[in-house]
Amino acid sequence: MKPQAQPKPDIRRAATTDGNDTAKTPAPHPFAEVIRTIGRGATLSRPLTESEGEAAMDMILTGKVEPVQLGAFLLLLRYRMETPPELAGFVRATRRRLREMPDTEVDLDWPSYADRHKQLPYFLLSALLLAAHGIRIVLHGIDGVGDVTTPKVLRALGIEPATSAAAAEGQLRESRLTYLPLQTICPEMQKLFDLRPILGVRSPANSLCRELNPAGASYQLQGVFHPTYLPSHSETARLLGQPHAAIFKGGGGEIQRNPEKPCRVATVDEGVIAEEAWEAMTPSERHPWRDEPADPRRVGALWRGELAAPGPEAAVIGTMAIALKLMQRAATQTEATDLARQMWRDRPKQAYGS
Repeated sequence: MKPQAQPKPDIRRAATTDGNDTAKTPAPHPFAEVIRTIGRGATLSRPLTESEGEAAMDMILTGKVEPVQLGAFLLLLRYRMETPPELAGFVRATRRRLREMPDTEVDLDWPSYADRHKQLPYFLLSALLLAAHGIRIVLHGIDGVGDVTTPKVLRALGIEPATSAAAAEGQLRESRLTYLPLQTICPEMQKLFDLRPILGVRSPANSLCRELNPAGASYQLQGVFHPTYLPSHSETARLLGQPHAAIFKGGGGEIQRNPEKPCRVATVDEGVIAEEAWEAMTPSERHPWRDEPADPRRVGALWRGELAAPGPEAAVIGTMAIALKLMQRAATQTEATDLARQMWRDRPKQAYGS
């Protein structure tokens, strides 16, 4: 008689049960619901609410997210772009992680988050001249790659980035301008920027840090990469309760007006969003912005009058004019531009660099 065949073990059952026949299915990771919400396809996915975005970014910044989840999250948002409520939530979570912040009241927030400058950052001269006229300014950003970065140009002008709250306080008292590296005020957010070489694309960190306003200034300037981002950033500023903001397309996404073209400026004024059209300043001239030598010293040379460059001069004046009108130092675009030209003509040429 042949022995009776034994039933084959149920491998699937054995893999999911223990001796008490209790299911071993792992509990879902808390961040998995965030991925499901934004990543279930065109018909089932939806954007995060502001509170969901805040909770998601809080988990990221406190190290409660797996690397594969973080990569999926950042790339999903990069592909479809962040909504204003999502950005507002991300900003609120990030603000809670800030440190080494000065207590001095600040007038104007000036973010600088280009990871590589496609143009020399002449806009720093606009900030310096506004500060020389009594406006307290906090610049903040990252130290990108290459020979020309915002911190490198500031050092060429004789200004060291502030690596502590005390240093920032001292600079604001002495010269009314300080530069706060993101690495100093929020190293957790800096880690998201550090993923750029791995992911190959920018992440939501580039957008949310433009809205960050770490010192809580009443006035804020923002530069964006393309005019299509104006509605998103102006609505985010409104959701965050930013009293006054001016947002426009700048070179490399920085706050640097292109004087050769008309400029659309989105504004936020006590909850009201509007848009202004500024005319081109030098429509018939073409400056070789991207072909200039990558030398930080050229920015200081322009300030001292050692470099003749009508295009960059107009960029400095035009950028400053937008700030002056935003801050109600001038009532009209013409008055703001005339005042900016006068300030540039009367600048103390030996104040920065040598």
